[in-house]
Order: sequence, then structure tokens, then C-alpha cells
Amino acid sequence: MNNPHKNARTTVHSRALIVTRRAEGRPVRRIAEELGISERTVFKWLRRHREGGVEALANGASAAPPAACLNASVAAAVRLRREYRLTAAEIAHKLRLARSTVARWLHRAGLGRLKALEPKEPPRRYQRERPGELIHLDIKKLGRFERAGHRVTGSRQGHRNRGAGWDFVHVAIDDATRLAYVEILADEKRGTTTGFLVRALRWFRSRGVRVERVMTDNGSAYVSKLFAKALRWLGIRHIRTRPYTPKTNGKAERFIQTLLREWAYAVPYPSSASRARDLPRWLMWYNRNRQHAALAGLSPETALNNLARNHS
Repeated sequence: MNNPHKNARTTVHSRALIVTRRAEGRPVRRIAEELGISERTVFKWLRRHREGGVEALANGASAAPPAACLNASVAAAVRLRREYRLTAAEIAHKLRLARSTVARWLHRAGLGRLKALEPKEPPRRYQRERPGELIHLDIKKLGRFERAGHRVTGSRQGHRNRGAGWDFVHVAIDDATRLAYVEILADEKRGTTTGFLVRALRWFRSRGVRVERVMTDNGSAYVSKLFAKALRWLGIRHIRTRPYTPKTNGKAERFIQTLLREWAYAVPYPSSASRARDLPRWLMWYNRNRQHAALAGLSPETALNNLARNHS
């Protein structure tokens, strides 16, 4: 049987374009000119869409709207969302569709939230100019073990260290030079953390670095009165990261990843005590020899010496 609509001036796709462009505010005359049809035809399909929704744009011989029509409607909804920042309800009203249908399309397109339309914030990379201008502090928990675990043996059977507890690795890293000080302590309580702060500052001072600011997350020890009192007494400003944004303390996070990769998990230690004994060796190598791309290939100690001369 011949299709009576095969020579029609409008297809289901162009009918959907009529609805979309009208929803965008284009005049009927302009739509007609762009599609090469009469204004009367434009009004006809706008009326049918108004009365019957997207199904009314399909050919009468079809029992359901063809895929081309649906795809055009989806594209129209996405375009209205991207370019005009309309809500799902507003788009549904303009296209005469169910709000749930539009919401489903937008969700599949990754536009379920208006926030998705905001341009992504470029990464903010910064580096302090002077040694001691900013020191990053953080803590990493490592499980204690009395015999090699699955990372070494490759098997999780028979190598568990139940109840062995935790090592708390406290780190301090200078923003400008990446010079690092690390201790393994028994916990992360306020007294322990404050003690680490004082010893870290003393260590940096012995290398000619006078600390001006300290950055931490919002852990309980870091927001304690004892920690704040120590910083006030030492005349050091405390900067805390915004909640749920650990990337602002990114240099500490990246140093911890290096610490885990190149020390904690790099050697098949027979026990956590053996691992702890190896930390001073690794830390000395890190500060004296490890090259950093951010420091033009220099080690932390070399960068410290260069910056010290520049700011002397």
C-alpha cells in the first residue's frame, strides 16, 4: 500500500522543529521561511501539537510516534535546557509533554540538575613562594600487622592480622619546597596531634624554615582548643579546608599517596614494626634525592636551598 504522506512538505522531524523553534520564541513567519513551508502549515502543526502532544506530530498511518519524532523532541528538550536553562516543568509546558518524561530525558542526558550546566571550575594550582609560608598537615591510618598480608602473599587466606590495631602516620609538608616531616604515632587525639605540630615546627626551624601558616582539614584534633592555643602561642595562622573539599589540602593528599606507593607498599615488610623502622631511610631519600616535576626536577632540600638564597 502506498504511503499517502511520502510527498508531504513536512516530515515528523520538521514538525518537531516547528514546535521547538516556536518554543524558543521565533516568529511563525521566520519558521515558515526557514523550513520552506507556508505559515498556515506552521499554525496547523502547532495546533495539532497543542491538542495532542508529540504523538500528534506523527503520520496518521502510524500507531505510535516514530523514533525520529521522539529523538527530535528529546533534542528539543535538551536544547531548551542547555541554552535557556529552563526547568523540566517549563520545558514540559512548552513542548506539551509530561514533566516526568522530560525529567527522564534530561537525567539520561546528564542534565538532571541545573548545576550540571555550570562550567567546570578549572583546577586552581598554586604554590607559595617562600619556605614556611604554608605547611600542610594531615594524618593517614595504616593497619598494623605481625606477619605479611595479602599485598605481599597474594592470598587473603590465613594471613589476617585481626585486632592488630592502627599506625597513625602524621605528615607535615612545606608548600613551596615539598620538604616533609613524618612521624608514626599511636593515635590522632588532640594531645598527640598538637605534640606532632610542635615537633614538626621545631624540625622545620632547625632547617631555617620559619612557619607562618598551617593548613589542615576539619578533623576533631585540628579544631580542638588545645591545637588552637598552641598555634596562637606560636603566632602561626591556622587555615582550615572547606568541609567536604579535601582537594584544597591537595599537596598533603598527594604526598600521602607518594608515601604509600613508595614506602608503605613498596617493600614486602614482614611486620608493621619493620615498616616503621624503614620510614626514616625513605624520608631522608625523599627530601634529599626525590625529584619533583613541580620543582623543575629538583629535590625538596635543593629547592629549599635555592629559595633560601633568593629570599635571604
